[in-house]
Amino acid sequence: MTALAETLWIRKGTGLHPRTVEGTVPLLKFDSLEQTGIVEHCFTTREGGVSEGIYSSLNLSFSRGDRKEAVFENYRRVAEAMHTTPDRIVCSCQTHTTNVEQVGSELGGNGITRDNAFADVDGLVTNEKGVVLATFYADCVPLYFVDPVHRAIGLSHSGWRGTVAKMGRATLDKMKEAFGTEPKDVVCAIGPCICKDCYEVGTEVAEEFAAAFPGQKEQILTSKEDGKYLLDLWLANKQVLMDAGVPENQIEITNLCTCCNSRYLFSHRGLNGKRGNLGAFLYLK
Repeated sequence: MTALAETLWIRKGTGLHPRTVEGTVPLLKFDSLEQTGIVEHCFTTREGGVSEGIYSSLNLSFSRGDRKEAVFENYRRVAEAMHTTPDRIVCSCQTHTTNVEQVGSELGGNGITRDNAFADVDGLVTNEKGVVLATFYADCVPLYFVDPVHRAIGLSHSGWRGTVAKMGRATLDKMKEAFGTEPKDVVCAIGPCICKDCYEVGTEVAEEFAAAFPGQKEQILTSKEDGKYLLDLWLANKQVLMDAGVPENQIEITNLCTCCNSRYLFSHRGLNGKRGNLGAFLYLK
């Protein structure tokens, strides 16, 4: 285990944590996605970049006040570590929707070397080799999808709004429409996000989840004495994927909490909004 992996606080209980690959940039990777043999992927940490201050050091957001030159260098470093280039990366434009877009090489560099062509797009899918899908995080849930049968992939951002609206199903539906993907064939990973112990929500959010997950509300929501609730986004997203037809043994869940690890992973709650963005990346070899 690497020094970073030893430092990260891994939540106890079910679920697997990504292994850390050291290099110029430490990258978190899922064994199950690696074992498909057809993709490169990662989830970034705060380490290995050139940004300073509250963005230290691997910030991947151009819109939070960091120097553009620093952010671009951070992308260059991540791309190099993934054996690709920034002009092959296609970035999302996240606004907590369940909108999923099919993308190809004609959009390479979207949001990095060229203006972002999207508005309100939280998920991306492709079946083109070398097109790098990218989505961004600071407590919300990264969802990775690999269809080894049709050689297609998807990557989606699922905050509480995306989760209650079933972003996982929306992504699988888009992959089926575009590539013929069957959920039973898909290998999925649910990445680092805020854990249940750290994620307190109010009655309005809790009621939406209780309505959306009537059979699992006791597992997904824990009530507190002050009228607040603790929300398990990992479990909720796993249930969405299983309900959509992905076998349970093909879903790998991290147990790394962004908020518990805000020294090493950007967390909106853990850092009181003074932060950069982490990135999830995925492409077909």
